[in-house]
Amino acid sequence: MGASVGKGPRGYMAEINVTPFVDVMLVLLIIFMVTAPMLTQGVDVDLPKTRSVRTLPAGSDHLVLTVNKDGGLFLDEYNVPFDDLRNHLTNLVVSQHKQLYLRADKEVPYGVVVKVMGEIKSVGIEKLGIVAESSEQNVPGQPAGQPSGQPSGQTGDKAKKP
Repeated sequence: MGASVGKGPRGYMAEINVTPFVDVMLVLLIIFMVTAPMLTQGVDVDLPKTRSVRTLPAGSDHLVLTVNKDGGLFLDEYNVPFDDLRNHLTNLVVSQHKQLYLRADKEVPYGVVVKVMGEIKSVGIEKLGIVAESSEQNVPGQPAGQPSGQPSGQTGDKAKKP
């Protein structure tokens, strides 16, 4: 009931009916649960395949720089011109101490990837994760055909073996 006659200055006592509120909140929760995974997909690229792949960590402590097959650069899902890449990396990665991962389409020429990695190195980013897809049919703990990323190395002379 929305309101009932009772004790009060005007004769009405307001009662909150919680059932419709809970129904609406559950519907909104379901909608967000279904749409949230679709929003984090980012830019569509055809990743190169490799044998040893670990899942890209979840969370907001990292950024993903994507190079699509046309040579376009995207920092997470935002388009970044190559001329502005240095400023964006300085402001968003170096100053906030975030980890950077590089995703490049397998059709991108090697020279473009090296040029982007040179810009990353010139900004002062020493650790760079490389994102790839698994070439094996079934990776333990992950559905078959599911793209994932692995920080497979670092730029510069400080490369580590996993």
